[in-house]
Amino acid sequence: MAETKRGGRVLPWIDLAAFAERAMAVARADRAAAADSDQWVFFDRGLVDAAVALELALGEPVLGRIAAERYHRRVFVVPPWPEIYINDAGRRHGLREAVDEYERLLKAFDTLDYYVEVLPRTTVEARADFILEKLG
Repeated sequence: MAETKRGGRVLPWIDLAAFAERAMAVARADRAAAADSDQWVFFDRGLVDAAVALELALGEPVLGRIAAERYHRRVFVVPPWPEIYINDAGRRHGLREAVDEYERLLKAFDTLDYYVEVLPRTTVEARADFILEKLG
């Protein structure tokens, strides 16, 4: 939203490649900032998401560039949920595009040898309990 407010052009609907490159830099910085934590750290989006977007923008493989930059072996994903999906200023793409992105992410996580846990369609509290139970 900050990029939009200042009239910037590094936005996914204007310059997806530049946006994805910036998102990769932010994801790396976020991981570095959390590296010494002795508690669970969760990332809403991360390096894999950004790399998948960059692959889409460039039309060439990018995952190899991030293969050594691992997160926890288990990742949690939330599929697009049609009943609550909305478009707004920060989410300009439609549900079909969200489903396509989700499918690209699943393939990328498989390629990078992550174990994917799909979060159930339920309350936020129940999802949090699900995650904590899976992490043991």
